[in-house]
Amino acid sequence: MSGFDLLHPAVQYHIVNSLGWKSLRPFQDEVIPEVLSGKHMVILAPTAGGKTEAAYFPAASRILSEQWPGLSVLYVCPLKALLNNLDIRLQHYSRLLGLKSAVWHGDVSQSDRNKVLRDHPNSLLTTPESLEVMLLSDRVDHRRLFANLKMVIVDEIHAFAGDDRGWHLLSVLSRITKFAGHELQRIGLSATVGNPQQLCEWLAGSCTGIRRVYAPQDQAMLSARVDVDYVGSLQNAAIVISRLHRGQKRLVFVDARSKVEELGTALKDLGVRTFVTHSSLSQEQRLAAEEAFATGNDCVIVATSVLELGIDVGDLDRVIQIDSPGSVAGFLQRMGRTGRRAGVERNCLFLATTDSALLQVSGLIKLWEQGYVESVTPPKQPLHILAQQVMALALQQRGITRQAIREWLNRVPAFTDIEPEVLESMLRWMVEQDLMWDDNGVLWFGQRGEKDYGRKNYLELFTVFLVPPVFEIMHGRHHIGSVDEVIFLAKPQGPRMLLLGGNSWQVNHIEWKRRVAYVEPITVKGTAKWMGSGRPISAILARSIRSLLSSTVQLPQWSQRAVDHMAEIRAENVWVTENQTTLLVSDGKLQWFNFAGTLANLALSNALQKALGDSVKGDAMALTFDLTTDAPKVLEAIETLRNTAPELIVPLIDEQAISGLKFSDCLSPELAQTLLAARFADPVAVQACLDEPASVFVDHKKQQSDSESSI
Repeated sequence: MSGFDLLHPAVQYHIVNSLGWKSLRPFQDEVIPEVLSGKHMVILAPTAGGKTEAAYFPAASRILSEQWPGLSVLYVCPLKALLNNLDIRLQHYSRLLGLKSAVWHGDVSQSDRNKVLRDHPNSLLTTPESLEVMLLSDRVDHRRLFANLKMVIVDEIHAFAGDDRGWHLLSVLSRITKFAGHELQRIGLSATVGNPQQLCEWLAGSCTGIRRVYAPQDQAMLSARVDVDYVGSLQNAAIVISRLHRGQKRLVFVDARSKVEELGTALKDLGVRTFVTHSSLSQEQRLAAEEAFATGNDCVIVATSVLELGIDVGDLDRVIQIDSPGSVAGFLQRMGRTGRRAGVERNCLFLATTDSALLQVSGLIKLWEQGYVESVTPPKQPLHILAQQVMALALQQRGITRQAIREWLNRVPAFTDIEPEVLESMLRWMVEQDLMWDDNGVLWFGQRGEKDYGRKNYLELFTVFLVPPVFEIMHGRHHIGSVDEVIFLAKPQGPRMLLLGGNSWQVNHIEWKRRVAYVEPITVKGTAKWMGSGRPISAILARSIRSLLSSTVQLPQWSQRAVDHMAEIRAENVWVTENQTTLLVSDGKLQWFNFAGTLANLALSNALQKALGDSVKGDAMALTFDLTTDAPKVLEAIETLRNTAPELIVPLIDEQAISGLKFSDCLSPELAQTLLAARFADPVAVQACLDEPASVFVDHKKQQSDSESSI
């Protein structure tokens, strides 16, 4: 018996007759029995692969077959735009079945919310932040609203699990479960991730039900067409895009809003019908651009990662990526937007504008061909989220005891693992700082807590997680781009320097709470300018880049321009050796090229700074020392580190960086430092780096060239 045969007859009828589907996709059919049996699940499939239907059809079948009353299914998404997109589809499915579906997020009017509260829909599409609003609102009868809830579907679960929004999501689900009075079936939908079983365990938390991962192999993705070209500039990229794939619909990803606007303008100047979308545009502008693109053809839409998730922009012919995404998973997510029509293969064209981008995308493709996809790792020690939940529970319950905190959050593993003395230390600090007031064991807001978090009906308690973990880089009023927060966490000796957009910059001022850094251009002498990056690079990607640099292999995806430019890069870096780190003496400086990755080098730079007493700056690929010729001293310091436990080699967090952590005032400086150090430590990569031998290479040609030029 097929999964389709197990569905309620009404669901079967409308799939065939109203939707006109001849059959379900194989993976959808196979998932149905698992969902009907109540298992906690993570379902993996490419973007636009039918994950929503795989979860919703059996959910609707259970509503009908088991006669679930009232609100029985929550459908949670990370983005309001994605909710709006899905709402149209689920409203249609629901109406066919005589069911009700509704949406609730920050842009939904109060009158529409009141309709939800008066006449509960069978399914509700929402965000974790909106669920928090419901839990804190006097207008919502929590027990009545959630009493009949049976299932939670979490779309794009990888977008939650990788940051603090995931812990917030699990927290509100734990509280809602207590109102429901029974365990909720939890289903996560995701594109490809490297650790789906761990993701399922994370989603299920301390629930007792059976867990199952369904991850069909995507043959279309394995046979995808991938090409890499080196174009050297954004203007050249615009010329290439204008000349290729004319008559087709093209989605172009650019990982900076300023470059989206720059490329969009360049394409329009070249006569290409172009739309742009990114998070800085108003909702109306974005919707207008996305709708026009969805209904058009022979056009281009240039977007940041806002279109990486499953927002429907119609059938695409091509995906083009300017430079490199941050991960294999991001690459697969973006490429998965193509190939939806029969006979159209999935495809992605990379246009590299810098040496760094060419190397990074080539390293990613090499990993993809090896079958590697990154794991999604929830952030460690989310103590600031626990502090937020303590305040939210106090507001929800009009006062909360220590024991009740545990009872409400007992399905969140990160919180149940926190030692009682750590929780007590945090609560004691919050009371001492007048954020909370302890009235004979009942916690409520202190005067400072009311002042800091009580504005606009405690709006601060549930909008905090919408801030992206990036810093915007400004040169005067000109927006250069954005870099990941990790780049700013380590405490430097001397000025911070960045390599962004192919240029070197010195950071003059940082506004930590606004996440804005102001820079000025500088000229930095030295080889291997491709080593900089605006985002953290993992150790495995750094090793993949080294493997390419140290070999003569040509990737079949490279264009002739990419082949020629890689040959030039390799010729300039002949000292790069596989399975070995190198101390390079060149251009009047000493650098340790270890290809350890961003996080490992944050820790190693701190340890070597302490050992040498000199400034050590680093990025994902190399550490740069103030020493100019004393390589033996550095080798000795590295050798000493080999005898140190890698767990003890951690980054030194800038004290000011703590102020950029929301709810940091709820943590003592010691707890906040411990939290950030734990999150950005990478002992496995540190150990892997220290296990490799280190050699010294003196670039005599470079040294001689510098001497002759000085004469």
